[in-house]
Amino acid sequence: MAAAEAADTQLMLGVGLIEKDTNGEVLWVWCYPSTTATLRNLLLRKCCLTDENKLLHPFVFGQYRRTWFYITTVEVPDSSVLKKVTHFSIVLTAKDFNPEKYAAFTRILCRMYLKHGSPVKMMESYIAVLTKGICQSEENGSFLSKDFDARKAYLAGSIKDIVSQFGMETVILHTALMLKKRIVVYHPKIEAVQEFTRTLPALVWHRQDWTILHSYVHLDADELEALQMCPGYVAGFVDLEVSNRADLYDVFVNLADSEITIAPPAKEAMTMGKLHKEIGQLIVQSAEDPEKSDSQVIQDISLKTKEIFTNLAPFSEVSGDGEKRVLNYEALKQRRLPPATENFLYHLAAAEQMLKI
Repeated sequence: MAAAEAADTQLMLGVGLIEKDTNGEVLWVWCYPSTTATLRNLLLRKCCLTDENKLLHPFVFGQYRRTWFYITTVEVPDSSVLKKVTHFSIVLTAKDFNPEKYAAFTRILCRMYLKHGSPVKMMESYIAVLTKGICQSEENGSFLSKDFDARKAYLAGSIKDIVSQFGMETVILHTALMLKKRIVVYHPKIEAVQEFTRTLPALVWHRQDWTILHSYVHLDADELEALQMCPGYVAGFVDLEVSNRADLYDVFVNLADSEITIAPPAKEAMTMGKLHKEIGQLIVQSAEDPEKSDSQVIQDISLKTKEIFTNLAPFSEVSGDGEKRVLNYEALKQRRLPPATENFLYHLAAAEQMLKI
């Protein structure tokens, strides 16, 4: 048990503090342990205090080169000991995806800083969570790391909401995720982008891979370079300019207008046929059932996905080195499946690295 807790607590990488003073200046004030200039600039950009439009975003999260960041921002009330500060953000970086866990912990750190006006107490709590997985304080609330299971974080979004917005078109998202394509999601409100993008990896539950999620990306050269190193991803943007960046996506989701567009170069791999219609109908039917919870809908989709892999099995064989299964393309062609189904199974095998090199 202690070993499991220790493994869980080693997930945090650092804590930082950004302040906006009464002159309107935004400064990186403190961090523990140290951080790089690149990461510091990125976090200043993500923190809403540097934003021109003055909108306060209480909590944002995202990923940059396999480091997750979580930022909680608060306005300083007049009663606080912080007299020269109007707003501040607490930043946590970690190795794992768990927005609820880190939102809870950063809120406690915010309350501490409002009360004491010094990062010392925050550092003590950070170290307590890092080493023991727990921090307790009567007036600021308690935090227990193991209350926040990773699986819960994976299931926190609503597949039903996605289906109620996109209906049968949800199958485009499912297909793109199955084939490890690049999905870009746009909405002017960061909260809407984050809620939608964090849910998408659940459509391919068999992988349980949230490393594909980049829920808050700016059109900044360094961020885009990091993103383009990933083979397939789900990336969220609040700048409509991203729609003109055809080099960034295979599928573009304009969440504000409820529109999904497949980029021309991806159309061949994403050709829809009878199989996709079946999957789409299953997704819609399951999601529209008022008796079913979101996790049951995910389970239904997952069973259908398993069925697809079962369909692929007869056309795969153990590779020459006996290491893994590869696609026997001749066997697939001889089966004379509908062209769209054959095409999809071929591209799925490619995504699963089952093609003979």
